Order: sequence, then structure tokens, then C-alpha cells
Amino acid sequence: MRRILLTLLLSFASPALAQTTGSLGPSSPVLKSSITVASDIVRIGDFIDNAGAAAAIPIFRAPDLGATGAVPAARVLEAARAHGLLGVETAGISEVRVTRASRAVTAREIEAQIAQAVAEQRGIGDAGQIAVKLDRPAHTVQVEPAVTAPLRVLRLSDDARSGNFDIVLDLPGNETARGWPLHFTGSAVEMVPTALLTRPVSRGEVLHSTDIVLAQRPKGEAGTDFIDKAEIAVGLAVRRGLGAGQVLRRGDLMKPDLIARNDIVTLVFQMPGIVLTSRGKALDSGAQGDTVAVINTQSNRRVQGTVTAAGTVLVAAMTPQFANAFSPPAADRLAALQPRNE
Repeated sequence: MRRILLTLLLSFASPALAQTTGSLGPSSPVLKSSITVASDIVRIGDFIDNAGAAAAIPIFRAPDLGATGAVPAARVLEAARAHGLLGVETAGISEVRVTRASRAVTAREIEAQIAQAVAEQRGIGDAGQIAVKLDRPAHTVQVEPAVTAPLRVLRLSDDARSGNFDIVLDLPGNETARGWPLHFTGSAVEMVPTALLTRPVSRGEVLHSTDIVLAQRPKGEAGTDFIDKAEIAVGLAVRRGLGAGQVLRRGDLMKPDLIARNDIVTLVFQMPGIVLTSRGKALDSGAQGDTVAVINTQSNRRVQGTVTAAGTVLVAAMTPQFANAFSPPAADRLAALQPRNE
């Protein structure tokens, strides 16, 4: 019974198996909807999968480097039939988009190479400091994708004084792209980071970090004593009124005054074990470390001292002038402290 059942099953399965096996022949040719080619010729095998022996036959010219074009599907099928390829499956495709592969040499790449060449010729270490302005704009240029070498300078004429340059660039290995070598003229200016004011300031104002911004400026405009770091200026005062956007230079800054003219200050005399103070009126303005003249308001005597803090002047040494600057009782006490020669 088992043998009979097995024989019946095989008899029913054999036609289906034979039908399936018969359908596993070579794959049919199929039209593609879009293709990318690396050469200037498009072949049947680029358009149609499973094109067999006809695959290597060229039938159309490719678009320009980097460009995309469309070919009607009917034209592709007609060209394929002319070479004996029939029964192409189109799946409703009406046209085939063809893109020519390329490497894009961008305007930014061109300008960067010019900046690098100028920086090397002028002995500037950072090409990023060179701002290039071309007389005619650079445009992206398409070359063969196999051309991977960097741009090369064939000729450079550069005048550092005027900033004008004349340069010719080439691309090693480039054989088919039109318009090479590339010729450019223009100007190249060295830029430097400079501290600029974000707001107008008056004489004597102390600068804070929010008052300063760094921006690139032509080195010739910035001068020789420009400030290139904001922290250099923070905490200092300006010597004169300055407008917003103005370049900060070292000569524009000073230490902030801790004492202003006519301020009431504290006069301090200090020696080991003794500190004497008195009130005075400043005759000068001064920053920390400056020497200013002060009138002792008690004795109406004039002395000189060093500004040590806001509202404080230290008299450098105990002298008769200093002693007389205090009120008579204080002067007597100072005199009593003076060593006597026996």
C-alpha cells in the first residue's frame, strides 16, 4: 500500500516539477530606469540588464561630465533590436535617465589652492589668513572621476605690496575636461583677528567681555599694535572715546583710574609695627602703581604717594615732609619715633 501511495504522489508531482524546471532558463533582458556611466559612450549593457552578447555594443554618446540627460525608452529598444536583442521587459518605463559620472572641482577648492600658493610665496604659515577675491568668479568644473590628484600651480605672479596675483592652475591626469588649464587674476589680502568694540565707549570706561568681539580685518588696516585677543583688553579702560565697530589698539587702552582728581583719599604710612593714616584730597588722577600728589586735609600740606587701591595712597617713605603733612599731634608722635643720633 505504501508503494502504491508513493507512486501516485510522484505521478501527480512530476508535471508540476517539470513545468517549474522548464521556467528556470536564462533571465530575460530588463530595461533600467536610470543609469550612471563613467565613459563618454553608453552601451547596450548600461541600459539593459541581462543583455548577453550585445551588452558591450555602444549605441549612444554620454552627456557631458557631471550632466544628466534622458533617452526615450523606444530609442533604446530600437537600438537593441538592431543588434538582435529582442523581448526586453520595460515595466512601463518611458525614458531612461543617463548621468555621466565626474569629480567636481569646486570654486571653494580653486580659491583654497590660490590662497595656499600665495601664502607659501609670501611666507605666511596659515593659508586661512589669506582672503582671495577673483576678478572673475570661479565656477565648479567637472573632470573624470578617476582624476583624483590635487590642483597644481603651473605659474604664479604675486605682488605682496598691492595684493594682486596672476595664477595658472592645472590638474594632473586630466585629459578630457575642457577649459584647462585654469587662469585667474585677482587680489589676495592677509587677514588678522582684531578686537572690535560692540558699543560706543567714553574715556575712562572699563571694558568687559561683552564690549569686545573678534573679527577678521585686513592686516594693513589693523595697523601694527592691534589687539588680537579679547582677554588682553578686558579690565582696561579706554584713553579716549571710541565708536562701535572700531578696531582696538594697545595705545587706546590704559589701566583704569582708581583715584580721580579731587577725590577724598586715605593717606597711609606703613612701617614695621606702625600704620598711620590721614585723609587727603587727590590733586591727580591715577591708576594702580601711579604716583599722585595729595593734599593732607588736616595739615594742608602736599605729599606724593603711590596709588595702591581705590581711594588709597601709600606714602613711600617717612620723611620730614611726610611728618609735617600730618596734624601737629601726629607729627609729634612721628618725630618721637625717629631714631636719634647720639
